Amino acid sequence: MVSIAYVFSYVDDQGRKLISILQYSKNIFVMIYLSIRAAIYDQAQGWRTVISVVSAQIYFTGWQAVPIVSILALASGGIVILQSTTQLSLVGGSSMLGHLLVAITVRELSPLLTALIVIARSGTAVASEIGMMRLNKEIEALEVMGINPLSFIVFPRLMGGIISVVCLGFYFNIVALLGGYLVTRIIQDMPFHYYVEALSNAIMFEDFALFLIKNTFSGAIIFVISSYQGMLVKLGPHEVPQVTTKAVMNSIIYVVSFNLIVTLLSYLSTFMRLGVI
Repeated sequence: MVSIAYVFSYVDDQGRKLISILQYSKNIFVMIYLSIRAAIYDQAQGWRTVISVVSAQIYFTGWQAVPIVSILALASGGIVILQSTTQLSLVGGSSMLGHLLVAITVRELSPLLTALIVIARSGTAVASEIGMMRLNKEIEALEVMGINPLSFIVFPRLMGGIISVVCLGFYFNIVALLGGYLVTRIIQDMPFHYYVEALSNAIMFEDFALFLIKNTFSGAIIFVISSYQGMLVKLGPHEVPQVTTKAVMNSIIYVVSFNLIVTLLSYLSTFMRLGVI
């Protein structure tokens, strides 16, 4: 039999883990608030400098990720369209093609795969960059000059990351839906006007809202976690790869969890509206 002491020990361990997760989440949201507040109230560096850093972040995060996003979107779009048309034609549900593509590509694949690409490319770069800045005393130098590091370092990367993720998500959808159709057309004959009509009839305002919510918050989560982890470097260079790895893992966990929660709430509200539950 399981002893009472073991049960209490297990409950204590799980409680400590839960408190640690809640504390970490609180620190993340506080950093988002403080960085936005600092950017509005602390004008020591000037908006022109902030905008230049935001533009650089958009270039490195958004523009330089276009090739890999194109390849991944083209491949996933072609696979989804080909599989959907094949399976639906077997059960006589070809009219549901547009709804299925919107649900899979626009709602789920685009936000999630775009976020994972950005985490792999830019999340690691931001965490290691800020970690090295911390080691080289650059952040302390900014504070000596009267510049808030949150407004000069975190806020531009946060805004640039959000804009980049949203734009990459839109680009992913375009390549996946249109490029995927061209790939599928080589194997399976499908009239283009039928395909466009199916998509236009399926997509709704709710799909755009879910897309924007997922991509906006995913971009914020990725870059604030990467910045937060970079700020934790204190002892030496050996901490940089450690915080970078933790930034990647935490970003993936938080982004996937957020996307899952939003999807569950969306379908729950749909079922309640239809009277299913």
